[in-house]
Formats: sequence, C-alpha cells, structure tokens
Amino acid sequence: MLIYKEFTFDSAHYLPYVPEGHKCKNMHGHTYRLRIWIEGTPHPEFGWVMDFAVLKDIVKPVVNQLDHKCMNEVPGLSNPTCELIAVWIWDQLKPQLPAMARIELHETPTSGVIYEGK
Repeated sequence: MLIYKEFTFDSAHYLPYVPEGHKCKNMHGHTYRLRIWIEGTPHPEFGWVMDFAVLKDIVKPVVNQLDHKCMNEVPGLSNPTCELIAVWIWDQLKPQLPAMARIELHETPTSGVIYEGK
C-alpha cells in the first residue's frame, strides 16, 4: 500500500548553466508542491502505514530549509533544477524515512519530476 502527504513551499532560484538569454538564467520563483510517498502494510493495531503527523514532523524541517530561500545558496543546490532538487530532498529524507518509495516535485502546475531513488 502507498500513502502520501503533500507539502508546498515558495523558493527562488536561477539556473547558472543554461545558455545566455534563457529565461531561467535569471532569478525567479516558484510555488513548489512536494508529495512524499511511503510504502508499507497497515499496522495491525493502528490500521495505518504511518502516522501522517510523524511524517509531517520529519519532512517539515527539510522543507523549511527551502521555503522562502534562494535555493542556489542552500548547500548542495548550486544548480537547483527540479530534478536535482528532488534528489537533494530524497537524500535528506531517506535516512529518516526508509519506507519512502517516491517523491513528486512540481515546480509549476504542469511541470515536475517523480523520483524513486538511485
């Protein structure tokens, strides 16, 4: 069974390696939507795969490192493409969430990435 919890955060960034004239070379911002997927079997007594409150307590400090920040200044995110942000988030969370099966990161309502680990 898969469960998920969704988070949003607002961040600015620029992509330093795109060609001159590309609009993403300039500082700009997005309202990101992050969905964390946990895989498991419902607990026989509690009936849940994971307590959503516990999941929130684990994910929120990572989201707070990005919220209302310039992501280029976050260690490990000097080239903060949607894909590399997803890998960075995964690497921050996986040690605390071994049952995490996937993350989805949307930088716009129509663009995003799904990452399922290395």
